Amino acid sequence: MVKFEAGSGGGSNKSLLGMKFTRSTTPPAWALLSLATNGLLLVTVALLVMRDRMISHSAQASNSITATSFHEKMLGQVSGGIGQNQPVLGPRHKWTYEQWVAQLGREAEAVAVNRPERLTILAGDSLSMWFPPNLLPVDRSWLNQGISGETSAGLLKRLQIFDRVQPETIFLMIGINDLIRGIGEETILANHRQMIRDLRWVHPHSQIIVQSILPHGGDRASWEGRDRLLAIPNSYIRDLNRQLKEVANSENALYLDLYPLFADTNGNLRLELSTDGLHLNEQGYLVWRSALLVFSQLELDVNH
Repeated sequence: MVKFEAGSGGGSNKSLLGMKFTRSTTPPAWALLSLATNGLLLVTVALLVMRDRMISHSAQASNSITATSFHEKMLGQVSGGIGQNQPVLGPRHKWTYEQWVAQLGREAEAVAVNRPERLTILAGDSLSMWFPPNLLPVDRSWLNQGISGETSAGLLKRLQIFDRVQPETIFLMIGINDLIRGIGEETILANHRQMIRDLRWVHPHSQIIVQSILPHGGDRASWEGRDRLLAIPNSYIRDLNRQLKEVANSENALYLDLYPLFADTNGNLRLELSTDGLHLNEQGYLVWRSALLVFSQLELDVNH
């Protein structure tokens, strides 16, 4: 399994390319292989990000027919008058949570009736919801099931929305809003475990990937709830991510640790990848996109 893991510091630990390892006189073969794989992975992601920055917006649009057209077509068919000529979110950012759930249910139902090839679900909170459709990998068809402000409990309850959908892959990213609301790690971990089990029961042939919680910008964040972010040390998020990885492993799900790709030398969210220290800008989504591409090639395609 591919592992992105950021080091948390310590006298006996060293870090290389954001990965933590401990001194050992005779490292086992699996450790050396893991180190080499992670190094290759991070270098590849960096190269992909550099390549993506050189692509113009027009080129991206012309090469993103599968992801963009599918997403916008679904919105045009089921959103009751919200057409392709409007922004993907448009005035809908004022919708209530219940309205968003109903909308995502309509989109999922439309996909269940006309299932596209290599259907992949992106489930989570605003970080997933705002993923630009034209930046999603074009070798898949994407169904975005993100809602702003979503918690792990909320996502667990609404997984049934896409019960009738037959996805090839399901990506989960959830938890930062739990932490902002003061919800404990035991609840977050238990909800992740139950989500994996529920998805495995309903979608036995789907690949399930738990994605790590991203860091926040720390004292340089400008998000309106900055004080609540500062109450959550990024070291705590790193520790929670390690536990999420253990949950994924124990439930036979895959784990994608994005944390080191977004963290600076202090473990905070790199501000050049963010709009406010919590949410991502286009460059941040390019990093995420590149990680999805590499992870798909190294983990999903070989195991599918």
